[in-house]
Amino acid sequence: MDTKLNGPLGRIARVRKMMEERGYDAVVIRDEANLRWLTGAKGTFDYTFEFPHVTFITADECYFHTDSRYFNTFQENLPADSPWKLDMNEGTMPRWVAERARDTRSRVIAVEDDMQISFYFGIMRALEDLSITASLPQLHHDLQRMRAVKDDEEIALMRQAQSITDAAFQHMLTFIKPGLTEKQIRTELENFMFSNGADSLAFGSIVASGPNTANPHAVPSDRVVQRGDFVLMDYGAGYCDYRSDMTRTVVVGEPTPEQLDLYALVRRTHEECAAAVHAGVEGNDIFKLSRKIIGDAGYGDYYNHGLGHGVGIDIHEMPNFNRSMNIIEAGSVITIEPGVYLPGIGGVRLEDYGVVTEDGYEPFTKSSHELQVIDC
Repeated sequence: MDTKLNGPLGRIARVRKMMEERGYDAVVIRDEANLRWLTGAKGTFDYTFEFPHVTFITADECYFHTDSRYFNTFQENLPADSPWKLDMNEGTMPRWVAERARDTRSRVIAVEDDMQISFYFGIMRALEDLSITASLPQLHHDLQRMRAVKDDEEIALMRQAQSITDAAFQHMLTFIKPGLTEKQIRTELENFMFSNGADSLAFGSIVASGPNTANPHAVPSDRVVQRGDFVLMDYGAGYCDYRSDMTRTVVVGEPTPEQLDLYALVRRTHEECAAAVHAGVEGNDIFKLSRKIIGDAGYGDYYNHGLGHGVGIDIHEMPNFNRSMNIIEAGSVITIEPGVYLPGIGGVRLEDYGVVTEDGYEPFTKSSHELQVIDC
């Protein structure tokens, strides 16, 4: 079994190796991010909470059940060497799972941790109806841990997503000016990404100005940008289902000494933490480093979120740079995003994302760390 392959075949091989080690006869998957990762079907999933698909993977076969709305799309978008056997048989999906268990003589069938309770009990009832005794252990986030380490194909897609994101930032430097609202800036930002290669947004874009920049997850409002404001943009492009994530804080007009000092602190924190990242480091140690730098400068009470997180098909994936204990592996794609937020005054966040290597951290983000001043 070759677990070093790139792309979907390599990912399936990794899942089967895990199955062999755990004693699973089969694995049932419904989460669409996991399905995108395993199938390689680009532009097919709509990431709703409907869960219209289910798969059943054994040591020898890969079965995929969908319905008539998606069947042709999957046939068109699965890679040429895909091992998936597609069907859209009538009947319930839990019954379909039970029938695959019957046909493959699977008796230990692992399921995702966040599978709907109704679906889980539906499988149990269907197995009972078929007079099959089987156990349904949880996967305990095994697939999410696998997805944390990206292969070459995934990294190429994420580099492309970030190139769109960087281009959008350069465009916004020529667009932002006093008199525009946060909503108008968001609209221009997102339209630019869609017009320049993005096929989705990585997440709902954050655009904040003035005192609103003190809210880490501010919702764009009708507030009008004024001379002297910080403007914070946290956003990303989606490209072939993979996502980018970047934050830049700019200043409109000549910055004050206080603004320069705050920005310099966040920049120093970011760059010192990035320099400390390498394969094998514990995420919590890098988080504690960021807390120390900002705390020693007297702003510890104004930095209360994690330092970063994994990115991939989902905008938040493993691993994390926060209080949780996790070892960062080579091939992980992570953000580094320290920030300081002063209520009623404003805040600064500086975020890149990139890949962890044996020797360090390679940002995909190419936009400068220099504070960008909008002339007005």
